[in-house]
Amino acid sequence: MEKIDNVRISECENSLYIRPARMRYTQNGKEKIWDLMKVHDSVAIVIFNISRQVLVFVKQFRPAVYYNSLPAEETGPTIDTSKYPPSEGITIELCAGIVDKDKCLEEIAKDEILEECGYDVPISSIKKITSFKSGVGVSGSVQTLFYAEVTDGMRQHSGGGNTCEGEEIDVVDLTLSEAKALIFNEDVPRPVTLILALMWFFDGNMSLTNLPNKL
Repeated sequence: MEKIDNVRISECENSLYIRPARMRYTQNGKEKIWDLMKVHDSVAIVIFNISRQVLVFVKQFRPAVYYNSLPAEETGPTIDTSKYPPSEGITIELCAGIVDKDKCLEEIAKDEILEECGYDVPISSIKKITSFKSGVGVSGSVQTLFYAEVTDGMRQHSGGGNTCEGEEIDVVDLTLSEAKALIFNEDVPRPVTLILALMWFFDGNMSLTNLPNKL
């Protein structure tokens, strides 16, 4: 995963995933400008393997995380990966995916769990936790957070993501104590969604029933 080289930076044109824009508006009589992006909504899933009592995460290289780890003077047009190792862009995250299909959110979550982590989970077992606005300074898209329990018997393959879309994903199983330590471990690049999910998991939530026994 960390074997990344020939990194180049260029203008983003005709993207399938984002649409940059500049909004001009008047607020309390003052003219203002804000740069933003139109992006897809998304889903993310807290996956708990009850067979082995582990939480299931994914590890992958995130170009945006890597790009923003670089000093301002080193952001293009080429990046020296020997000086700035790609490991700075490898994150631990929840299984997740964008909403780009004509399916309900639970179906999209089911597809992502199977593609990324290899578990075939019944839709009835995928429970909504909450939804929220993400990237409010740039995108303001909606992410919906789900919870699913899996067993080793549901495992159909090793996961790894959709290779047709260029995904390269490692599945990471963490014990409850290892997962709980991620909440405040700043040495591990992880998104705020993961922190929220872990705090929910370990604090409990009365809106869902039959939750697993937690630390």
